[in-house]
Amino acid sequence: MASTRLATGARRAVPLILLLGLAGLAAWITAGARLEPADFTFNNGTEIATLDPATVTGVPEGRILRAIFEGLTVKDPETLDPLPGMAESWQISEDGLVYTFQIRRGAKWTNGDPVTAHDFTYSWERFLNPETAAEYAYQLWYVVGAEEYTTDVTEAGKPARSFDSVGIRALDDYTLEVRLKAPTPFFLQLTAFYPLFPVNKRNHDEAKRDFPGNDWKFEWLKPDKIVTNGPYRIVERRVNDRIRMVKNETYWDADSVALGSIDALAVEQYLTNLNLYLQGDCSWINYIPNQLITRLLDREDFRPTGYFGSYFFRVNVEKPPLDDLRVRRALALTIDRQSITKSITKSGQEPWYGFVPKGMLGFEVQPMDHQAIPGDEFASGFARDVEEAKQLLADAGYGPGGKRFPTIEILYNTSETHRDIAEVLSDSWKRHLGITAKLLNQEWKVYLASQSSLDYDVSRSAWIGDYLDPNTFLDLFVTGGENNKTGWSNADYDRLIAEAQAEPDPEERYKIFEQAEQILMRELPILPVYSYSTQNIFSPRLGGFEGNPLDELFPKWWYWRSDEEVAALRATYPRDENGELEPGYSLVELHGPPEGQYPPNAPDGQFPEGDPRHRLSPLSNAR
Repeated sequence: MASTRLATGARRAVPLILLLGLAGLAAWITAGARLEPADFTFNNGTEIATLDPATVTGVPEGRILRAIFEGLTVKDPETLDPLPGMAESWQISEDGLVYTFQIRRGAKWTNGDPVTAHDFTYSWERFLNPETAAEYAYQLWYVVGAEEYTTDVTEAGKPARSFDSVGIRALDDYTLEVRLKAPTPFFLQLTAFYPLFPVNKRNHDEAKRDFPGNDWKFEWLKPDKIVTNGPYRIVERRVNDRIRMVKNETYWDADSVALGSIDALAVEQYLTNLNLYLQGDCSWINYIPNQLITRLLDREDFRPTGYFGSYFFRVNVEKPPLDDLRVRRALALTIDRQSITKSITKSGQEPWYGFVPKGMLGFEVQPMDHQAIPGDEFASGFARDVEEAKQLLADAGYGPGGKRFPTIEILYNTSETHRDIAEVLSDSWKRHLGITAKLLNQEWKVYLASQSSLDYDVSRSAWIGDYLDPNTFLDLFVTGGENNKTGWSNADYDRLIAEAQAEPDPEERYKIFEQAEQILMRELPILPVYSYSTQNIFSPRLGGFEGNPLDELFPKWWYWRSDEEVAALRATYPRDENGELEPGYSLVELHGPPEGQYPPNAPDGQFPEGDPRHRLSPLSNAR
């Protein structure tokens, strides 16, 4: 790795930052000392829950799965448009109901098996099967018969229907046909979504043979056993340390893959995270210590941008007194969102009173009723919201002259920012409503389990869109939805979501979704807080790392830029009339090899047409 000294303008911050976390930094460096450094290292933020595509729900897991598996389609790193993956082509019927995918001949699994259409029928049956208990199974319910296959079960918990009733079938080894209930404009985005990635049946069969009972469900996921089909494969996993991935030389498009090895670290401490980056032991992190954000905003490697995500708190509506709408609304009104975004997150997050983030042309967000408008007039509006909240709580029978409000708990997963935000809620509810809210921290896996079992009062939550459509947010809260996790149910809401999913007219479809969000924000099984912005900080030498509305990053496209290409990039930075760089573009010294590291299909940095990096590379544009 190259030197990581900081250029003028940011250099002064380094000693303070490093002194604050040397002990944690030393522990992480020591933990990885026995391994040769990977070509590229990033911090994934936590230990992942699983590598099984069918049961994954978290963003950290998705980052790994995009490296080791591949679906029918992949995504352009900037536009997110679907590109050929395991399917080399596809046809869509005129009515938009039948998709016919031609599976790529020559694509192989890491055990040498060919990838076929049968891999998808096997994997998608398993994904939909109620015995798998996949929280994302509803993402395939756009397919004919899929919802009934998942939800119609026997007393033993097995599917009561034959999979033949589902509109998924292999016409031959290399032709997959999918029949939808209604036109689904985002279906090709779903086929690139990690829960719909295929798994290898022989991998499962051998694990079941060698590890009877339920042990096979864990054994097949070990690095020496898991069979994958993506640009990388796992060779080592150290729990709470790192996952080592190496280039999969049998991948159909291996010539497009530049990096020979990638390490994904599991560092949860934000300060250690930043120290690893500044020392050059990590070249991409996606969380910054809140107290240091303003000191980093001037750097060229820190470019926060808005993206398609919402930060909110789930409410267990089955648990009194949270089953009372007046109580939930009182809690929602007294969250000081502006204080959270200005004093804690501090990198472009926007106080938010709705659930669907802004950013979709034609869709009008439907926020909860409130008086506090972010900006200079926030305080006066917030004061009026507090007064309404006090009256709502009194109407519900609590406060002076009424019952004592019971102590509640705010659940959050391990994170300094989540803790700080939970403290704001606790303090605000105490000061304005007299409610005592204790904080409960749980590590990621336990936290997910607590949410799923409704073993909480109020729980820190977030949702990043799986595709660019309001449906990816609003269908979470249908009755019984696997990702509902609130106990909330509303028949009118369910009806509207179903109508929107069946509506072919885009404008009318959005109007129906807007009605659904109105119901959600009126009944408030969730308490919205802010819409997201990214916090990625990464070496300017890193290519293929384009920003997009979903903040999805794809290891297949990553490469190291040469000094020549970095110079071409920096030539595009805005400058003032004196030729000086404008604020936000102070240069930093670089991680990565000065000569770059390019894929075989672009040894000199000139990517072929059809490769999205041909369009995106500043070197291509400069020559």
